[in-house]
Amino acid sequence: MIAAHSIDQVFETARVEEVIGDFVQLKKAGSNYKGLSPFSDERTPSFMVSPVKQIWKDFSTGKGGNVVAFLMEHEHFTYPEAIKYLAKKYNIEIEETEQSNEQKEAANERESLYLVNEYANTYFQKILHKTDQGKSIGLSYFKERGFTEETIKKFDLGYALNEWQAFTDEAIKKGYQLEFLEKTGLTIVKGEKQFDRFKGRVIFPIKSMSGRVLGFGGRILVNDKKAAKYLNSPESLVYHKSKVLYGIYDAKQSIAKEDNCYLVEGYTDVIQFHQTGIRNVVSSSGTALTSEQIRLINRLTKNITVLFDGDAAGMRASLRGIDLILEQGMNVKVCSFPEGEDPDSFAKQNTLEELTLYLEENAKDFIQFKASILYEDSKNDPIKKAETIRDIVNSISKIPDTIKKEVYVQECARIMDISEEVLFTTLAQINQKELKEENKKYQQERKSFEVIKHEQPVKKVDVQYILERKIIEVLLLYGDRTEDFEDLVLKETEEGELLLEPIIQKAKVFEKIYLDLQEDEMEFSNPQFKHLYYTIIDKLNQSPEFELKTFINTVDADMANEITNILMEDERYSLSDWHRKNIFPKEKGQNVSQLVAETILSLRCFLIEQKVVEFQQKTIEHKSEINKSVLEEVKEYSSLKMLLSRKLNRVL
Repeated sequence: MIAAHSIDQVFETARVEEVIGDFVQLKKAGSNYKGLSPFSDERTPSFMVSPVKQIWKDFSTGKGGNVVAFLMEHEHFTYPEAIKYLAKKYNIEIEETEQSNEQKEAANERESLYLVNEYANTYFQKILHKTDQGKSIGLSYFKERGFTEETIKKFDLGYALNEWQAFTDEAIKKGYQLEFLEKTGLTIVKGEKQFDRFKGRVIFPIKSMSGRVLGFGGRILVNDKKAAKYLNSPESLVYHKSKVLYGIYDAKQSIAKEDNCYLVEGYTDVIQFHQTGIRNVVSSSGTALTSEQIRLINRLTKNITVLFDGDAAGMRASLRGIDLILEQGMNVKVCSFPEGEDPDSFAKQNTLEELTLYLEENAKDFIQFKASILYEDSKNDPIKKAETIRDIVNSISKIPDTIKKEVYVQECARIMDISEEVLFTTLAQINQKELKEENKKYQQERKSFEVIKHEQPVKKVDVQYILERKIIEVLLLYGDRTEDFEDLVLKETEEGELLLEPIIQKAKVFEKIYLDLQEDEMEFSNPQFKHLYYTIIDKLNQSPEFELKTFINTVDADMANEITNILMEDERYSLSDWHRKNIFPKEKGQNVSQLVAETILSLRCFLIEQKVVEFQQKTIEHKSEINKSVLEEVKEYSSLKMLLSRKLNRVL
């Protein structure tokens, strides 16, 4: 258990925009920040962060909450893990009690896999640095690659003993279950036998964007034709290789800062670049690039520079990944190294200044690069040249932006010495073909399933829900403010005529709302709003200085989510950049007293109307039993509604 004062310190120190900024590229939008949703595939921002309220809202999925809720949702942390992550980020010492064996066993499967991976990561590092075999084989290999002690420790590099079950035996001895060792892929179980997957290999831990160990990559150091040179953890509940990029944890801040990401192929490429001084670099870990991996980069920057080895065959194979990047609407540059060189070897032989200069001078636009690679093979063969041009136009067709498409067509026409008209015609044919294929696929799916359309009834507006929600919003935003409230008091003239006379009273917003609701004995119909209402009133009574960001951290997850939904609803409209269109919405917080009076009076009118309808229903159902008292009540309620309507008109 983490001590309450440690949790309070974490919440007081952590800034939601700083934490989320590590995972999503945020841009200023008025007093807030906006960015692409990290929970869905989108091209226009629907994700909002409020530094003032210290909350976030994702309008594409409906998710929202405080800084801890983001980490729990995005990184699948438990509550204590999210607190520990924030404490580590902000260098806060946290006080906690040791977990018992029973508590450890109670952890769910996902957390158990993370625990096993964390233990393995520590174990492999210990073997590398503390054992003779680790130092003489593993450490020697890393140092031969040119890695410094500091770099080796920074990337948590390790070594697995060249013994069949050294790791497995040690892990079981420490209390980790064989079931989870097998599920992470660290241990291979065959019948009664079990052995270590990474036996005799140097280890590269693969981390999530927040630094959690998801799996491992292992490189063999002996010549064994039967064994793969590199071996990765198998797919598991926590490790999905198509959704992970090696080095993203160490690179994320540099990627956002430099607004560019270098994409390489191997683990050592990333590490060597990082050691040289270029930190905005990640690797697809030797697997084919996937859409999920590209979206991971897309959250941090729109610009990718793909770095290829000098070997031409490898470059051609990797060109396919560029189309995927273009489909995501990203800007792609490509840079290759001299023949026989790769990013690792080139970075090792050059200083930071030399490497930076080389990348700047040799990074080409993808059209120029693709044309130069393919053109060499086809310049003397008209048929091959035609295929090359079609290949390049096919890549251009993947770009969602129409203007970019046109610019690239013009560039391709210049490089390949062909008319723009021909290229535009080819582009139109490709687009038409793709449209036909999509339509064909749709028609097939339509035939496969019987689609039965039901007339959907028009959803009735729940007036009471809206008004109760508005009261909660006013309490959260302005509950502790003192305002001048105008009350209209009923007075009788000498002639016996009833008039509404205005009286100004100064009061706290929460006191005014509470007293008005009490006066008419009005109760909330929505149970969640009712609970929230009394919680807020109680907090405001206890503390004259009510802080929204502090309050949201003290309530449970469901209530925190509801508060976020209420508070961030209006922020949706700031995503449209109204100011750029010379539309300036009125700032919230103006005329609070009018807003309070209008909301309370509207609720009163609605409840009275409900009461009148209830009496009317009674008279219809029991015509023979209609009595004078019921009619009198209907008359009184109708008069009261008319009077309140006059008050409401005055407010409006």
